[in-house]
Formats: sequence, C-alpha cells, structure tokens
Amino acid sequence: MELGVPDIIKWFELANEKIQHHKDYLTALDRPIGDGDHGINMARGYQEAVNKIMAKSYTEPSEVLKDASMALLAKVGGASGPLYGTAFLKMSVAVKGHEVLSLATLAKGVEAGLTGLKQRGKSDVGEKTLVDVWNPVVEYITGEEFRSDGLIEIIREALESSKDTMATKGRAAYFKEKSIGHIDPGSASSFYIFEALAEVMKEKE
Repeated sequence: MELGVPDIIKWFELANEKIQHHKDYLTALDRPIGDGDHGINMARGYQEAVNKIMAKSYTEPSEVLKDASMALLAKVGGASGPLYGTAFLKMSVAVKGHEVLSLATLAKGVEAGLTGLKQRGKSDVGEKTLVDVWNPVVEYITGEEFRSDGLIEIIREALESSKDTMATKGRAAYFKEKSIGHIDPGSASSFYIFEALAEVMKEKE
C-alpha cells in the first residue's frame, strides 16, 4: 500500500467534510468540559487547510502535510491549533523525501506526530486527550496485519474509552471527576481525521 500526494490531499478533504458535518457535535462535546468552541475552531482550521493545499501543486506528501499544519496553527485557535499543527508538522518532517508513503513510512510519520502531541501538550496516554486516539493508531499501523476496517475499529474503541477516563490535562482537567462520562472533543475530532485516513487507505487494499 502506498499513498501519494493525491491521497494525502484526499485525506484532508475527507477529514474536512467529516469535521464540517460534525461541527455542532464537536462543539456540544466541548461545552461540558471545555470552552465550547472545538467544532467551530476545527471546522474553520480544516477548511483553511483544504483551501490552501487545493490551490498549490506538490511533489511529495510532506509538502502537503507542512502546508496543512501551518494553516491549522494559524486558524484553529485555542489549544487544538498548536496541537494539531505540531502533529502534522512533525509528520511532515518524518516523511520528507518520499514521493509516496509506504505503510511503514506512514507509521513513522504518525508516530512522529504522536511524539509532537505529547511534547506540546505535556500529556501521555490515559489523560483524556487526543493522544488516547493517536497512540492506538500508531500501535495498529506498526502491527503485522493492517486492515483499514481494523483501524476504524481501533479508533472507535479508543474514542469510547475516553468517556470513562478522568481528565488530568487541558481545560477538562479543571472538572476532575465531573469529566468522567464525557467523550473528549479532541479525541472525537481525531477519530474523524483517522476515519478519513482509513477510508482513503481502503481504496488501496
């Protein structure tokens, strides 16, 4: 399986469609344990990212990832902008020099993105942040038998389990035990992003 520039662009387009469609849901998730603007911010940032990458020509996926990361950094706002911007920028650096991404190279990129998230957010697995979705993605992609349907199953499980976790990082940490029972908004937006990636990858299977 290999992903070229058109596939990475399609990934962002499809993720944007999902985020626009679920914008109100993401914002509703953010109201009880956040600032209540996650969906609005992500929709604005992802639309800007897609506008930017659709207006240019690219020779390798890393260039697409870099431009998208800059748009997310500039337009998402709140804590999510620096987090997603950093993740995709780290991905860009990790896959630089490859005209197409093999599964192994993609895994290396997503792992670099996860490392960036942990460093930027000073967070780790089990703290009710988007790290809880990114981490199992890395583990699954680097595994022996990859299936796009399996990736969707993994991220859905990760999203659901975030509901039972008490937040210890970010805005939601202020709510302590009251954060239990709520799905983390960042985990939800990460779910749509990786669901989009799985759907792009499914066409290659």
